[in-house]
Amino acid sequence: MTRKTVRIAMNGVTGRMGHRQHLVRSILALREQGGLDLGGGTVLWPEPVLVGRREHAVKALAEQHGLEHWSTDLDAVLADPTVEIYFDAQVTSAREDALRKAIAAGKHLYTEKPTATGLAGALELARLATAAGVRHGVVQDKLFLPGLLKLKRLIDGGFFGRILSVRGEFGYWVFEGDWQEAQRPSWNYRAEDGGGIVVDMFPHWEYVLHELFGRVTSVQALATTHVPQRWDENGKPYDATADDAAYGVFELEGGAIAQINSSWAVRVNRDELVEFQVDGTEGSAVAGLRRCRVQHRSATPKPVWNPDIPATEVFRDQWQEVPDNAEFDNGFKAQWELFLRHVYADAPYHWDLLAGARGVQLAELGLKSSAEGRRLDVPEIAL
Repeated sequence: MTRKTVRIAMNGVTGRMGHRQHLVRSILALREQGGLDLGGGTVLWPEPVLVGRREHAVKALAEQHGLEHWSTDLDAVLADPTVEIYFDAQVTSAREDALRKAIAAGKHLYTEKPTATGLAGALELARLATAAGVRHGVVQDKLFLPGLLKLKRLIDGGFFGRILSVRGEFGYWVFEGDWQEAQRPSWNYRAEDGGGIVVDMFPHWEYVLHELFGRVTSVQALATTHVPQRWDENGKPYDATADDAAYGVFELEGGAIAQINSSWAVRVNRDELVEFQVDGTEGSAVAGLRRCRVQHRSATPKPVWNPDIPATEVFRDQWQEVPDNAEFDNGFKAQWELFLRHVYADAPYHWDLLAGARGVQLAELGLKSSAEGRRLDVPEIAL
């Protein structure tokens, strides 16, 4: 067995998602399992090089996990020929410039989304990476959640018949930061720092809808700021200039309609923090992060509207749980493995920077739709 070491520059992993999901649950988890078996007697051994702007934070993270290599000098890391992959989990406003530098340095790219602050920049990144001949991928983690993998199994098996509609509910109450600490960094609520729920979540909804149900052909959205004042990490009040809730209607290729509500100002009265209900001519399903329940046409009850008497049926009890039928790995780790196989074993991979640009496009058009109060077509994009 031959072990091939690949050094990966990981920028922005001092943040919650970058640390927990990408470093610990993905790259370090791969090391704990002995590396990634590429087949043919080769095992890939990922060697992270932590990169960040705050020296004390990056150093502490490296020490916490027993990692030797860390730096606050991105340019120096990118100039190192032994570093082959650049990963970015920074704040959105810093990402585009760093990705351009990595492309110029000839590094393969794997990045969180949104890939840029606007469609023009996102498309230019895709063009530059393609012209440079580097492999590139964008995190699209929700496709690898157990609940959505079960939903895709139902779609592929023809369970729904003709799909009519998709209804999504996402969100939870993010505390304002005055009497209880906020669960999200304050930059998320400042538009000038790249914050806002549309730029954060619409890229997710684009790939979920595109991959499972069909390309988004139009969007009508209303974005708003329900909580106008919040308190930052130092307890200082600030004006929330970014949207904290968005209500979107999306037309899909093939005729289905999707409606998705996204909010950081909603209290959860559902089984999971995100749920999608899919209704078709032959059956319906409700999928969350892990669970998926179905109701087939043949088992659909026949309720009659009568406000004068209490409901006699417990509707949720009439749905059937979809079994796992498989072992589901962490979704971030699963996609990391696919990207590494793409780079080092030439395996197929289509979640690239062009796919990431589609997400940026939908967010951009969603904000424009909200500002202008009208429905907008979503044209196909290409390099």
